[in-house]
Amino acid sequence: MDGDVTTIHITQALSSSMIVDLIEKYPNLEEITCSTSVFKRTSKKYIDALKQLDINVTIKYEWGANSESNGIEFYVKKLSDEGMTAKQISQKLNMKLSRVYYLLRKSKAKFDNRVRKHDHSEIKRLNEEGLTAKEISEELDIPLRSVYYVLNGK
Repeated sequence: MDGDVTTIHITQALSSSMIVDLIEKYPNLEEITCSTSVFKRTSKKYIDALKQLDINVTIKYEWGANSESNGIEFYVKKLSDEGMTAKQISQKLNMKLSRVYYLLRKSKAKFDNRVRKHDHSEIKRLNEEGLTAKEISEELDIPLRSVYYVLNGK
């Protein structure tokens, strides 16, 4: 028995046996929280009966795990803003590269400091001069798909 607990969160619709078990386990229960979908699946009779026992059933969202970043995303963004690449940040903080990219996306950081494999301005300039994608590919000795990637604004 958990006598000190006054609020619990449930993830399935209430049943008569569940209500009896909850009241026995939590004698000081004052509130039961649940998601909207669970609330809609719970009988109004059960909600009214609990209300007569001074136990409120309310909707509350508890989705997903809590973030355990401890403010690291701000430090990652700061390093990115200082010009470090994701790979350099990953090495400096001894963190997976995918995690660095995740934190940068989460903080809506701009990736302008990344090193591009091909000179986008040169590809665009040659296109404006009238060269075809295939001719640009051959002149700069880069894959044709990379030329199309740049020209299509990716």
